[in-house]
Amino acid sequence: MRYSVLAGRVLFSLLFVMAGVGLFSSQQIAFAAAQGVPLASIAVPISGLLAVLGGLSIALGYKAKWGAALIVLFLVPVTLMMHNFWSVNDPAVAQDQMAHFMKNLSLIGSALFISYFGSGPLSLDARDRGYSEDGKERAAA
Repeated sequence: MRYSVLAGRVLFSLLFVMAGVGLFSSQQIAFAAAQGVPLASIAVPISGLLAVLGGLSIALGYKAKWGAALIVLFLVPVTLMMHNFWSVNDPAVAQDQMAHFMKNLSLIGSALFISYFGSGPLSLDARDRGYSEDGKERAAA
């Protein structure tokens, strides 16, 4: 069971690390500016940094609660600014943006779970807290 927690952390984080790296490109900055993101040349790379750092933190299980907070901090403005389906006139585009909006809400919920429960077993955090290999807390010496 502990391997499923590790797999879940890595799979969840992969999206943010991969997407975050792309947010340093001039194409992504231009796209965000076209969507009305203020100060896109600054905001987009900062959001990329939040996504990469948060994703790596969760994947490695190092300060995962803080990493999850970074992911929420990344997702909330991105969701509201980039997937505002309510302001789109084309029904097909609006439906696509609504799907992205709902996906991001689900990701925010997942990050909130991580921010509460932490990284679990097979993580750097668990090693520092004194958990055994089976994920159970070791008795104090």
